[in-house]
Amino acid sequence: MTDARIVLTTAGSEEEARRIAHALVEQRLAACVNIVSQVESVYRWQGKVESATEWMLVIKTLAQSCDAVKRAIQEMHSYELPECVVLDVTGGDEAYLAWIRTNVGHAEDV
Repeated sequence: MTDARIVLTTAGSEEEARRIAHALVEQRLAACVNIVSQVESVYRWQGKVESATEWMLVIKTLAQSCDAVKRAIQEMHSYELPECVVLDVTGGDEAYLAWIRTNVGHAEDV
């Protein structure tokens, strides 16, 4: 297990996805955010099966930043209940994981 985490969320528009991604990286809450365009989501909401075209955000961060990432998503998001799923990273290229560590957190912490 590493201290790296992947946070998944979706956005209802490309503009919203870009705004969230840029804010997370600018605030050093994420080292990188991939925006996967136009995924089709099928879900149950308020008792009905719905579908929507969304943009998936794959957020690379650290365990200690996950709560702040979740708060930031909730503050910036247009959805009443935005997706926010945290995945543990059990391994990976050590140089890439070190890059994540270098780019998440306060500038004075690096």
